[in-house]
Amino acid sequence: MKVISYNRIINPSFLLINHELPSNTFHRPRLISTSAPSISSFNMKKKDLMMRLPCCFTTRAALSSSVKTDTYSGSKKQKSSSFYTHPSLLEMKNEKAANRVRVYEFLRGIGIVPDELDGLELPVTVEVMRERVDFLHKLGLTIEDINNYPLVLGCSVKKNMIPVLDYLGKLGVRKSTLTDFLRRYPQVLHASVVVDLAPVVKYLQGMDIKPNDIPRVLEKYPEVLGFKLEGTMSTSVAYLVGIGVARREIGGLLTRYPEILGMRVGRVIKPFVEYLEVLGIPRLAVARLIEKHPHILGFGLQERVKPNIQSLLQFHVREATLPSVIAQYPEILGIDMEAKLPSQQEFLNSIIESTREDFGRVIEKMPQIISLSKAPVVKHVDFLKGCGFSSKQVREMVVGCPQVLALNLDIMKQSFEYFKTTMARPLEDLVAFPAFFTYGLESTIKPRHKKIAEKGLKCSLAWLLNCSDEKFDQRMSYDIIDMEEMEVGESSFDMNTLLEPRNDESASDYDDDYSEDDNV
Repeated sequence: MKVISYNRIINPSFLLINHELPSNTFHRPRLISTSAPSISSFNMKKKDLMMRLPCCFTTRAALSSSVKTDTYSGSKKQKSSSFYTHPSLLEMKNEKAANRVRVYEFLRGIGIVPDELDGLELPVTVEVMRERVDFLHKLGLTIEDINNYPLVLGCSVKKNMIPVLDYLGKLGVRKSTLTDFLRRYPQVLHASVVVDLAPVVKYLQGMDIKPNDIPRVLEKYPEVLGFKLEGTMSTSVAYLVGIGVARREIGGLLTRYPEILGMRVGRVIKPFVEYLEVLGIPRLAVARLIEKHPHILGFGLQERVKPNIQSLLQFHVREATLPSVIAQYPEILGIDMEAKLPSQQEFLNSIIESTREDFGRVIEKMPQIISLSKAPVVKHVDFLKGCGFSSKQVREMVVGCPQVLALNLDIMKQSFEYFKTTMARPLEDLVAFPAFFTYGLESTIKPRHKKIAEKGLKCSLAWLLNCSDEKFDQRMSYDIIDMEEMEVGESSFDMNTLLEPRNDESASDYDDDYSEDDNV
């Protein structure tokens, strides 16, 4: 800033004006004359003196300016170095590092490995970290659980954990399941209730999952809270609807097996469906199987399903019967067959002297035999032998109708008693049609036997029982019994029962060739 100074001289005839300029500028005083009188020698001396003063002032001003500049600069440097710049930041950095070292020492002291915590914002004091660890312990998590996901230590108790837990509690997630919930999906403690969790819950409700079922779905599959709405969840549901799964069944299907929401169409669901089609099961029948048993989609195709099919073929199950076997007992796709099949074959051979081919026929007609426990089987075989059947006849009955090894024994006893006393038929009739034991005594056997007895008809048990009520009424109108119907075989599983049309809309514009590798 430029300052103009005025220096008065005793002689009013002259006014000396000094413009103060930067110190490196030479100034010459200017004399402004107001009049031109003569100047005495005395006044000339004064003039000379006064002319020298501004030069001194100018020099002093320049010096003063220089000193001020240096002083300000030095002061600024001193002030900056002591309060604002690197030394204080360095001290803060060192202090933060020291705090982290102390926190790491505390964690190692209680068994937690902090190696994965580098770069994660952690509490500055051991006390705050101890509070987090204690809170996780109260939730049921152990040191091992924390080591499995140490990043959970970066969650603030008040800002992260408590809001999330409060929200889950309001939804209805039970405290008894909370520990397992957090073990499976500890990342939920990082989530924002508004941004992350609430939209997923709203989406599940939009899939016709009842509000009361939402907490059960989350308990079964907490990982669903981390999925993108536009990703795996929407595409998996769309594909299932596209192959024929009824829209009205989606809510119940997802409630029973919410893991479907995390299955990728191109990698899991589509290959599974196509493989069952290759085996001979129509696509619509596959859809019905998924509606009733959605968990079969969780059986690993390469790891379990395909090896099990090969095992069935090795144990003399005919390839043409595989669709029927799977439709009757879908669990067979996920059972560990490598150990069960040899064991059950050997056991059945020991009690009824069956051959390997017999074992294959038994599986075809009742694949549940693979999972049947041994004690009930022994009781049923003993019952049949006690009725007077020989070992050979028992084998024929079991191969013809394996269900006789799994029915209620008390009901079987009542049916046999009626067969022996009221119907008065030979045992060979039961050997020829062991499925007699599978029909209701009061609902089917007694009423039909009464009708043929009144008409004086004689027929096989198969002709009598192996038909619907409508078909039986038609037969009662015959004057004679058709010999072809007389030889009707025993009942077997009908694949068409899975293909019955539904009244609800199930159309979808989902692309059948869809194979998107969507991301979670």
